[in-house]
Amino acid sequence: MLAPGFIDMHTHSDRSLLVDPDAQSKVQQGVTTELIGNCGSSPTPFLGAVADEEGARLARWGVAPTWRTMGEYLDALEDGGVGINVLALVGHGSVRKAAMGYAMRPPDAQELAEIRRLVAESMAGGAIGMSFGGIYPPSNYAATEELIEASCEVAAANGIYACHMRNEREGLLDAVRESIWIGRESGAAVQISHHKASSPRVWGLVNESLKLIEDAHADGLDVAFDQYPYRASSTNLNAMLPPWAHEGGPAGMLARLRDPAERARILDDLRGDRPSGTGAGLTADDILIASCRTDRSLDGKTVAQVAEERSTEPKETILDILEQNEADVAAIYFSMSEDDVRTVMRHPLMTMGSDSVSMTIGGRSAEGKPHPRTYGAFVRILGHYVRDEGVLSLEEAVVKFSGRCAARLGLADRGTVELGKRADLVLFSAERVREAATFQDPHRYAEGIELVVVNGRVAVERGRHTGTLAGRVLRNPRA
Repeated sequence: MLAPGFIDMHTHSDRSLLVDPDAQSKVQQGVTTELIGNCGSSPTPFLGAVADEEGARLARWGVAPTWRTMGEYLDALEDGGVGINVLALVGHGSVRKAAMGYAMRPPDAQELAEIRRLVAESMAGGAIGMSFGGIYPPSNYAATEELIEASCEVAAANGIYACHMRNEREGLLDAVRESIWIGRESGAAVQISHHKASSPRVWGLVNESLKLIEDAHADGLDVAFDQYPYRASSTNLNAMLPPWAHEGGPAGMLARLRDPAERARILDDLRGDRPSGTGAGLTADDILIASCRTDRSLDGKTVAQVAEERSTEPKETILDILEQNEADVAAIYFSMSEDDVRTVMRHPLMTMGSDSVSMTIGGRSAEGKPHPRTYGAFVRILGHYVRDEGVLSLEEAVVKFSGRCAARLGLADRGTVELGKRADLVLFSAERVREAATFQDPHRYAEGIELVVVNGRVAVERGRHTGTLAGRVLRNPRA
């Protein structure tokens, strides 16, 4: 089957593309374009707390940042070469960090003006929009009014407000309403990130949240959403902590974990009926350690297994793991219903987003045991949900991967196989295409992808990467 190159609407490859620019985990699935900078996080503007954190993170990979602005960062990507087309969002959390650090309060007039200025600067530098990180400090410290103000700068450049909503559990419907309201008030297009009901307590609620999105769309709002095809999510283990525990950044959080009174307060929140962080309604068996930077022996173990090995209570074990590993621990949460995954997938406003970091096996970014969506999200739909289960037709899946995404991003010259358009193409076997990555063995490339062409140059041939870096940095095509 020949199809347009696939477009990944939701990724976090901002840093990995600097060290593993061939992005093979994506390209070997047939992905030729990805949208980076999601969930409120981007490596720009490189100021204040952003510079401190990003500089330390990139130093581990031997990267010395040469940028301050979004435009300069995109120049750096371009100069280094990329194996995949790239569009970028600026993270609201990064903008807020640059303007006012991790202060858990509303910005004053001067700080709000600086937030707006940095968003406008990023849009002028080529960002296609701004992302919100609704569970990640300091992005989630912002009130709705602040997000509207910042999104006005996005709307001025015809950009997109991409939102990891504040709540995907009991507060899901209110979070959708807030996202829609921000779009209405600011004029920005709205892209709801990885739409789901992320707790057994609210399974089935996606039927109501989808109706809210449908009604807003029918009323003229430019709103859609993306999804990855798994019942497990992934983020940092510290997302389980209440928002106030993050004030002051990583250093402030670690100080609280090491203070007996503050640690007890955090534990009270985790053990409550409605914990304020990620993981409500989940057991210790539902939480898998994906990547623990300083103690690799934990990678691939559940919290329950670690607690049993240490003879400690599971919630205490979570805090111990965070404290002992500088809170740099990625985790996987088995929190969704398979029925909900299918319901969201079928919806006509759904576009595809892996919510992953592009990696290359053997590369510097291929650490730990990441969620298998990193290597298999697109082919999982083609193999499991299209061929094996019939949840979507092949044509429906491909348009959700390509044409619909291209239209959303303003990519008029991509997204369909057509004379005169950019030659981003994927040739695959509908009978053999499948995900090879698993939760315990994730670093495995997709199968059944025979040929991938990026901007007219062959990137994958007979299932092997050619080493070509034919990708381009695409600066706000919606502007």
